[in-house]
Order: sequence, then structure tokens, then C-alpha cells
Amino acid sequence: MGRRNATGPLRRLVWLQEVPRPTPRRRFWAYALPLGLLALIGLGFAAAEYLEDNRELPGVVIGIMAVGSVLPVVVTVRLPIWAWRLAYPMMFLGVINADPKESWPWNVVQILGFLLVLGRLAVTQSSALTAWATALSLVPVFLFAKDANAWGAAVLLVAIAALGDILYRRRRTTQLLAEKEELTELERAKRAVLEERTRIAREMHDVVAHHMSMIAVRAETAPYRLPDLPDDAKQELVGIAVAAREALTDMRRLLGVLRAEQAEPSKEPQPTLADIAKLVTTARAAGVEVALRTSAPTPSSPADISEMSVGIGGAVGLAAYRIVQEALANAARHAPGEPATVEIRGLPDRLELTVRNSLRRPGDRRSSADLPLAALPPAGGGHGILGMRERATLLDGTLTAEPVGSEFVVHAALPLSPLAQEHA
Repeated sequence: MGRRNATGPLRRLVWLQEVPRPTPRRRFWAYALPLGLLALIGLGFAAAEYLEDNRELPGVVIGIMAVGSVLPVVVTVRLPIWAWRLAYPMMFLGVINADPKESWPWNVVQILGFLLVLGRLAVTQSSALTAWATALSLVPVFLFAKDANAWGAAVLLVAIAALGDILYRRRRTTQLLAEKEELTELERAKRAVLEERTRIAREMHDVVAHHMSMIAVRAETAPYRLPDLPDDAKQELVGIAVAAREALTDMRRLLGVLRAEQAEPSKEPQPTLADIAKLVTTARAAGVEVALRTSAPTPSSPADISEMSVGIGGAVGLAAYRIVQEALANAARHAPGEPATVEIRGLPDRLELTVRNSLRRPGDRRSSADLPLAALPPAGGGHGILGMRERATLLDGTLTAEPVGSEFVVHAALPLSPLAQEHA
């Protein structure tokens, strides 16, 4: 593992693919690019002139050496590693037919360009990669430069690499501090959300759950405290007690989710599409006249609701159950005694739900067309329809809830797409 960590930067330097650096700021780049290119072209011609005056080389070789002296500088703006890969071989090619009288075996443009490339590499890359590049760059210096110049050049290369690495470390430290500060802010926001969820859970437990428990207890003990109650009233109280206990169970599950950071939430399964039949039975026991109609994935062949639920994801089934539950609760609240119909259609690409209930009430002289939607607020303080619509939207589905003629119709279409299944 240690050997791999040591040679990893070397592999990155020599042959691994490099991710381009971000483009410099547009306003700066608009002025620097043309001026820089003009300067490099001029330096390229100057390098060619120097080589032509001091060395016996073919024109093609002089052109290649002149271009190789300035091209890495252009590349280093966005690809500093690739720029070093281009400049490093030129350190060996640039000494061809060098005159012993020359102070350096490379032309001045090539020396300055290589120093710029190495500095850019040190500023943008890790310390280990910079160390490998600097060490390899010293090889041609000691091979071709004169002894006195070689040591001076080596010191200059190490100094430039060290200065660039210091700038890199400083910039990297600033980035890490900014990232840490951002994470701290996110943790603070998360903690604030958790504290608010805990407060809500505590209020629900202390207030709502307490009252629901009292309703269940009073309904269960009423036949013993009031022995003269008729049998129908006793059965009704039993139904109220059962509904209150089920509501408490759902609330405990919700409290477990709200307190997920402090206690293990309940592992009981969530309702599915197959539980809608039981939901309809419960609504009938509560006095709501409900008709349940289903159809198979192929409309021409009817099927039982439990068979229809096979292959439908948990998220879709749960959303369907909650939408029907809320729609029936609204029907029982706003149109008591009126019949309701629940229609479920399973299609190859979606599940369609339609809940209808009559708006006409006994003794009400107004027609259903005269009853505005605002006169029919959903259960739960006016958030029922909004909650149903949010459940459908979460699965990329649609939901409408509005008066249609003499009925109030809730229609939902829940797609059976992979996206909907992922929410399971």
C-alpha cells in the first residue's frame, strides 16, 4: 500500500489522463489571450533566430525546437501536467548540436518557458506530484548543463517548485476551511430541523395522543359505565374505540419517524393497495355507504383488488391507500349520509383512482353547482387535498379534486414507472 501511494503521483504525472483546469475569468481572458499569444509567437521567432545563429540544424528541426519552446506555455493554462509532458522531452531535444561556448545548452525562451510550466504545475497539483516533476526535471540539468550552472539551475528549479507548492497548500487550506464551514452550517441547519421535529413529536405525544387515548378509553368503557345503552350504540362505540386505537398506532409510527435520531422507529409495514378493501369495510362500519369497483391491468378482464396489487411498488400502493383514506374521510365529514364510490383501475403504465361522493344533502335546497369548492374544506385543517396532491406529485403523478355536476370527484393517476418504484 505504501509503494502504491508513493508511485501514484508518478503515474499521474507520466501517463494518467488529466482533468482540464477551469477556464480563467472571461473578462481577464479576453485581454490576456490575444496579448499572450502575440508575445509567445514573438518569443518563438526569437528562439528560432537564436538557434539559426548558433547551431548547425535543418530548418525543420529549428522550427520544431522553437515551437516546443513556447507550446507548453500555451497548454499549461488548462493542462499543466500535459504541458510538463511536452516540455520535459524538449529538455533533451533542445541540446542538439549545442555549441560548447553557449552558457546554457538550451535557448533562453525554452528555459523561461520550462520554469513557467514547472511553477504552474506546482501551484495546481499535489506536493507529491510536484516533487516527482522536480526530481525528473533535475536529470537533464545535471546531464547537459555545466557544473557551476547545473547547481544554480537546480536551486532555481527547487525554489520555484517550493514556492508554487506553498501557494498550492495555502489555496488548498482555504478551500478545506470553506468546505468545513459549509459542512458546519449544514450540520447546524440539520440539528435545528431535528430539534424542531422533536418538539413537534413531543407536542403531538403530549396533546393529540393523550386526547386520542382518552377517546379510546371512554369509548371502550362506555358500555360498562352506561349499561342501559342499546346494542347499536354499543357497536358504534366499539367501532370508535377501534378507530381511535388505529389512529394511535399510526401516530406512534409517525412519532418514531420524527424521533429517528433518538429512538428506533416502528418497523410495522405501511398500508398497501390491498388494504384499501379493509379501509372501505371500515368506512362502511362507520356509516358511510361506499361502493368499491376495480378492474384488472387489462380493462376487459375484472380482477380482485388483492391480485391487482401484485407488482405495484410500495410507494404507489401507500400513496393510493392514503389518497382513498383522505377522500373517504372528506366524504364522511362534508357529505354525511351520502353514498360514495371508489374506483380503482390498474393499467399497464399507471394506477388510476377515482373517489366520488354526492354533494346533495337532504334538506339542502341548493344544487351542487351552487356549492363552491371553498365550502368543502378537506379534513385536517384544510390540508387534506394539498397532501393528496403532494403524494401524487412525488411519484410524478397527477391529482384533481373538484365538484363535477352533482358530485365531488377526486381523481388520481399514479404512474408505474421506475421513478415511482424507486420511492419504495
